[in-house]
Amino acid sequence: MFHWFQRLMPKEDRFFGLFARHAETLVAGSDSLVKLFEGGDAIPFHCQAISDHEHVADDVIREVLVLVRRTFITPFDRSAITSLISSMDDAIDEMHKTSNAIMLFEVTEFTPEMREMSLLIAKVALLTREAMPLLKKMGPNAAKLHMLTEQIVHIEGEADHIHEAGMKALFRKHRDGNAMDFIVGREIYSHLERVVDRFEDVANEIQGIVIDHA
Repeated sequence: MFHWFQRLMPKEDRFFGLFARHAETLVAGSDSLVKLFEGGDAIPFHCQAISDHEHVADDVIREVLVLVRRTFITPFDRSAITSLISSMDDAIDEMHKTSNAIMLFEVTEFTPEMREMSLLIAKVALLTREAMPLLKKMGPNAAKLHMLTEQIVHIEGEADHIHEAGMKALFRKHRDGNAMDFIVGREIYSHLERVVDRFEDVANEIQGIVIDHA
């Protein structure tokens, strides 16, 4: 009955614009992450850029949470709205933690596998941005949304394989050498893996919304 009532009442559409704005921070953050993993003297600049994007994302999520409290009829369940934006925010937070670790350990060179994972993060960020406007009309866009979320899940699996290969190469390189380099490398790999995992969480939230409301 509640879902039927929701369909009849005018809905607050500002949520979709906020989702799109947050998705832009994910794309911008992932672009900076890719450049960061190219190494070189610009590392501090790209780390600061990621921090700036994370602050913008924080502003957006605050707007969403305020709007949820003030809106009588939401486009879909309040818990789904907060879960979706929170999972998106977790993704940019993990990018920020990755850059913080790089600055903390003063890392200036990265493995090919790390760079590959950063490129995959940029891909899933683009897919997430593509999905956001489609939520406004879930019925006609359900198939497209399903395809996009499946692509994100597939890329997450690909990132797992690259992570495993990178860790194996890292261990072989340092098993008879500097243990600290191995520990630092493992830390960065763990952060990158968590970034991709958070995007999979976003995909799962989108799939749940489509199943419940399309």
